[in-house]
Amino acid sequence: MKYIFAAWALPLVLFWGWYFLSLNDMHFGFVMLSRAVHDLVFQIYGDMLGIDPAAIPGLVARACVLDTLVIGAIWAFRRRRELAEWGRRIRHGYAGGSLAPKALQPVEDSLQDEGSRRRIDAARTLLAGNVHFYKRPFGRHG
Repeated sequence: MKYIFAAWALPLVLFWGWYFLSLNDMHFGFVMLSRAVHDLVFQIYGDMLGIDPAAIPGLVARACVLDTLVIGAIWAFRRRRELAEWGRRIRHGYAGGSLAPKALQPVEDSLQDEGSRRRIDAARTLLAGNVHFYKRPFGRHG
């Protein structure tokens, strides 16, 4: 799938990069990026298609959007199970089901002895966000 994305994105980046650089005449010394070549290319395409050259960029943009939608649909079809599971998790999370975040630990768990120091570092405990003031000590909620 990554090769399909690359084969889709590379022409888009090249065309739109050339289009906006040549439209604004930022040629950096390259003739291909000049406004004269820009106008000539769209005049030739307009003559070949029998339409106004100013309409071509809009048609190309619509084709790019359609290609993007087709590639996105292929990707979504290939990942439909993962997307369905993700949707269920999101929907279940909004409904307040069992996939909600784990219960927060009580204060006595967060103020435990920290290894060999044998003391409680209050500043570190508060900065870590492990103190929950809505719970009473020893597991009683209040």
